[in-house]
Amino acid sequence: MAYWLFKSEPNTWSWADQVARGDAGEEWDGVRNYQARNNMRLMQLGDRGFFYHSLKEKAVVGVVEVCALAHPDSTTEDPRWDCVDIRALRPLQRPVTLTEAKAHPDLAEMALVKNTRLSVQPVSDSEWRIICALGGVAP
Repeated sequence: MAYWLFKSEPNTWSWADQVARGDAGEEWDGVRNYQARNNMRLMQLGDRGFFYHSLKEKAVVGVVEVCALAHPDSTTEDPRWDCVDIRALRPLQRPVTLTEAKAHPDLAEMALVKNTRLSVQPVSDSEWRIICALGGVAP
């Protein structure tokens, strides 16, 4: 299983919106960055991800699961853009902020810390365990 991080502006698509979609999940659509798209093309069913609120909150708030493999993004007719579907699994007991992640020495190489603009990014096994521990959930 691989781990990922999905960033969203909460006023556009929030954790509550994701939870409301239930087990069916929702397309992670609208991504127009090649690196983020390529990350989604690597995803497998059952891969886990962090749901991250960007902008003012800047915090990991939940855990999601990939429930549909990469497919054409329904928000465009441009064949270059794919997306996956994700479903909410559980909220973190407490959000893990970007400030906390930047302050943690073992997260210095995390994509979130080094490249805060990338909307879909990989998370290593050790980063996954650390963020889960900080957020009060089992890995």
